Amino acid sequence: MSAVETLTARHQEADAQPQGPGLSIMPSLRTMIIGCVDPRVDPVFVLGLNPGEAAVLRNVGGRVTPGAVREMAMLQEVARAHGARPGGGFDLIVLHHTDCGITSLESQPEQLAGYFGVEAAALPSKSVSDPRAAVAVDVALLRSNPRLPRDWVVSGLVYDVHTGRVEVVVPPEPSAP
Repeated sequence: MSAVETLTARHQEADAQPQGPGLSIMPSLRTMIIGCVDPRVDPVFVLGLNPGEAAVLRNVGGRVTPGAVREMAMLQEVARAHGARPGGGFDLIVLHHTDCGITSLESQPEQLAGYFGVEAAALPSKSVSDPRAAVAVDVALLRSNPRLPRDWVVSGLVYDVHTGRVEVVVPPEPSAP
C-alpha cells in the first residue's frame, strides 16, 4: 500500500470532519511557530496544539532564514487581507531540537551558507551544531528585525528528542523597540 493509500484510508476510517468550518484564518492563540521538518518534532504534538491555534512554518533545522522571513511577511499580508489589524500582540516561537539533521550538513558549508544567505565564513555565527545556541541566534535575529511588529513577543524553545522534554531557552520578550 502506498503512503497516499494508507493516509486516505486512515482519513476514511476516522470519519474525519472538516477542520476549517468555524475556524478563523487567524490562529486563536495568536501564535506562530517556526520549527523543523523533522517528523519527530511536529509542533502540533510536541506542544499539544489543537486545530486553528497556531500558524506553523517548518523548514530544515527550524531556522530563521531569508526564506522564512519572506514567508512571515507574506503571512502578515494574508492576515491583513482577512481583516487583521496591526497591533494587539502575537507570540512568535522558534522551536529547535536535539539530534537535528541539519548538523550533518556542516561538511557542506556552501550549501548551508546559501540556505542562511550568508558567506561561508559567517557560518559559525549560526551555531548549527548547538540547538540551544542556534535558537538564541534565531530569536535575536527576529527581535532585531525592523519589519517585525514591535508588539510581537518572541521566544525560543528546544525539544529533546530523547527525553521528550521542552526547554524554554529564550524566555518570551517583545521585539526590540
